[in-house]
Amino acid sequence: MLYQLREAQRAVLNPVSDWAQAVSKLYTNTYSPFSYAPFSSRIAAGFELLHRLGKEYEKPVFGIQSTKIEGQEVSIAERIELSKPFCRLLKFERLLPTHLAHRANDPTVIVFAPLSGHHATLLRDTVRALVADHNVVITDWVDARMVPVSAGPFHLDDYVAYCIEFIRHLGPQVHLISVCQPTVPVLAAVSVMATLKDPALPLSMTMMGGPIDTRKSPTEVNNLATNHSHEWFQHNLIHTVPSKYPGGGRRVYPGFLQHTGFVAMNPDRHMKSHWDFYLDLVRGDMNDADSHREFYDEYNAVLDLPAEYYLDTVRTVFQEHALPLGTWTVEFEGKSIRIAPEDIKRVALFTIEGELDDISGSGQTEAAHSLCTGINKAHQKHLTAAGAGHYGIFSGRRWRETIYPEIRAFLLDHQTRFKA
Repeated sequence: MLYQLREAQRAVLNPVSDWAQAVSKLYTNTYSPFSYAPFSSRIAAGFELLHRLGKEYEKPVFGIQSTKIEGQEVSIAERIELSKPFCRLLKFERLLPTHLAHRANDPTVIVFAPLSGHHATLLRDTVRALVADHNVVITDWVDARMVPVSAGPFHLDDYVAYCIEFIRHLGPQVHLISVCQPTVPVLAAVSVMATLKDPALPLSMTMMGGPIDTRKSPTEVNNLATNHSHEWFQHNLIHTVPSKYPGGGRRVYPGFLQHTGFVAMNPDRHMKSHWDFYLDLVRGDMNDADSHREFYDEYNAVLDLPAEYYLDTVRTVFQEHALPLGTWTVEFEGKSIRIAPEDIKRVALFTIEGELDDISGSGQTEAAHSLCTGINKAHQKHLTAAGAGHYGIFSGRRWRETIYPEIRAFLLDHQTRFKA
């Protein structure tokens, strides 16, 4: 019922938002007499703020059209490498000129984007940095409300199976970078492959700000999961997609609930940001105003999560701590396999945390090292990024200037398989 109420709210807000946008333009367009009225800039700013607070935010585009390689501009083309019902493996193909053909041998990287409410485009800055030195593909998750019920359910076990399929498709000369939530299923996938002695094992795993062991420095996100029962999540947060969408009838954890949770974590910060946006518009400071628009166009665009996957994750990762306790088993290719990170031996491991991360607390990602006991210490590395919050470890100045160079060097050091 909540989803239907939200749709009714959208039906009311959308025309109001469109009207507010039109009025704002009426007070800013130099050909309009209203733009010369007293306080026109304040009126226009107020209506644009109303427009942005009420509008529907669609999935953004990556918009990465080129990169610089050895000082030359090289065009980028997006293409679908592999398509599954719940995910597309999206490749950023570098259209290399003949004299740069040797760069086709650059390391290949699979970026596992979070399936936790936001679109994969949240990692735009991550991809933009990586693509200059690597062949990059990313998991572009499909909004569950757009997946027909006939496609079946999607469990955490299915997520692990997707990871293995993607690695096999591009492996074995491939590196993995997982950001936040996927650190857990990616580690599970590599563990399964190691247990099965799969020849497509990746060369390295880089894990950034993920909940490997949420018992360490628990955050508000972790506390929410542990302070409520599994039944509470099932009864209060799972809703049915309305029939107007292709996924009508599918049970999901709606993206708008996740977005509400994100905002509720820092309401004062968001309120101040919107007020500053209003003042920037009044002053005519378009650079800061455009930065605000760019951030919230991404931040406010959310997707629905399959209910089975969401509930599995809450129980397995946050309530039972099954990965660090060694009690997690997955169904894969008709077998029940225990997740055993200790079986991983010839895959390098790099963990990265933000000093100020309020989503994945200190030590949660680093815990992977204590689980992957079969990996030689010489091929393990950890970095705590000073002054970086959760988003700062994969986006922004600290990512570009401090963290990315460390990742680039680590991948180059492990471009060939090391001996156990």
